[in-house]
Amino acid sequence: MAANSTYDGAIAFPDLGLSPTLIDFGFYRLEWYSIAYLAGIIIAYVYLLKLLKKPGAPMARRHVDDLVFWGTLGVIGGGRLGYILFYKPELFLQGATMFGIDLPAPFAILNLRAGGMSFHGGVIGVSLAIIFYSWKHKLQWLRVHDYVAVTVPFGLMFGRLANFLNQELWGAETSVPWAIRFQEVVGGALVLGPPRHPTQLYEAGLEGLVLLGILAVTFYKTQARYLPGMLVGAFIFFYGCFRFIIEIWREPDSHLVEFAASTGLQMGQWLSLPMILAGLFLMLTAKGRRQRVEPIAGSSSVA
Repeated sequence: MAANSTYDGAIAFPDLGLSPTLIDFGFYRLEWYSIAYLAGIIIAYVYLLKLLKKPGAPMARRHVDDLVFWGTLGVIGGGRLGYILFYKPELFLQGATMFGIDLPAPFAILNLRAGGMSFHGGVIGVSLAIIFYSWKHKLQWLRVHDYVAVTVPFGLMFGRLANFLNQELWGAETSVPWAIRFQEVVGGALVLGPPRHPTQLYEAGLEGLVLLGILAVTFYKTQARYLPGMLVGAFIFFYGCFRFIIEIWREPDSHLVEFAASTGLQMGQWLSLPMILAGLFLMLTAKGRRQRVEPIAGSSSVA
């Protein structure tokens, strides 16, 4: 849809009174993006403990305490490496300035200000962490995946809200009544851009609240937690679908405009297609994996 050339009625982001910084100490700024990661991990931890109280849990409290550590390493390491691999591989060849010190390549990998994180990479990192931890402690890795997947939408929602505060990953130009005019750098100057879809909020709603609701209902109101792979399959299937749809209104990263034009799909859509197919496969085959569940935490078996 074409943007309104007069920009009448469009919401200017500065008028919202929002800032990406929670506290500025002068020598260090505490950003909402960091708080989003921390809040997502803490709330996911608390929610996971609640899920374990239901019969047939695949792990105990002691496992969760350790798994949070490994999962955090997985999401940060996988998310960062995934971003560089999928979106900006040239960062492998660049150095970085950190704490006033010039560091050679490939230290740009550690500089989160040079690009960000990839959800798809984070999924791979967390999955590898879960597989390793489950193997080490003789847990059923697919069922552990199921329980962890139910908690992930919290972090997704907070992360997308932080993207909105950072005025990044915005949508294409539009004339919808809720369009936002973000601050953009044009010719070295910071100016108000044209009205755009606030796709960060679309994603916070669908990938966060809606997906959380779908997984909660599936966990509590069905027998899905006894079907290994059903819940993680539902997670990656619906996430992939939501992400694929929202990318229709999302503005491609500046260095991926040609890629989107030449392939017909954005990078996020290409990365979501395997998730959709894998999620569908896991859900359709989950019933065949049902077995008598001997709980790690609990008092009785579940047939």
